Amino acid sequence: MSRIDETRRFIPVAIAVMTVSDTRTSANDTSGDTLSTRITTAGHHLADRTILRDDADLIETQLRTWIANPAIDVVITTGGTGVTGRDVTPEAFDRVLDKHIEGFGELFRMLSYQKIGTSTIQSRAIGGVAGGTYLFALPGSTGAVKDGWDDILLFQLDSRHRPCNLVELMPRLQEHLTTASP
Repeated sequence: MSRIDETRRFIPVAIAVMTVSDTRTSANDTSGDTLSTRITTAGHHLADRTILRDDADLIETQLRTWIANPAIDVVITTGGTGVTGRDVTPEAFDRVLDKHIEGFGELFRMLSYQKIGTSTIQSRAIGGVAGGTYLFALPGSTGAVKDGWDDILLFQLDSRHRPCNLVELMPRLQEHLTTASP
């Protein structure tokens, strides 16, 4: 159950959006448009946006660029999470992730099952952390983007969400890199 504590301060985060597709362009990227609109409507900052073809090397390179950018807190991709030969977004994520957030994909598929039934097994939605940046890969359909944002990320990227949220963990994502003084 999701609960927003209005006594807590909302902390906007900077989110980059990547559409992975061999056919989408800026003129017909409805999933990217839907996600970008939801991000800004929620009060977050759209830090960057791009469309890349289904190529694991290109996806990895862009992910690494955004991960290295201290002005980007979260990366959300749409597309390339299916099971066909061209679907390589999860493979690119695996190349960069420090830690997987298994619960993201599990929860996404559970929620998706309620809407599309067993077809949800074709989704390889994935989440994780790399270099102190959250990364989430959603399927490319507009419905999947709405489900992933409206039912999961909207809450987990809201600092007011109780009992806990991902924003409050952000300062600690790289604590393993600091050395303790003797």
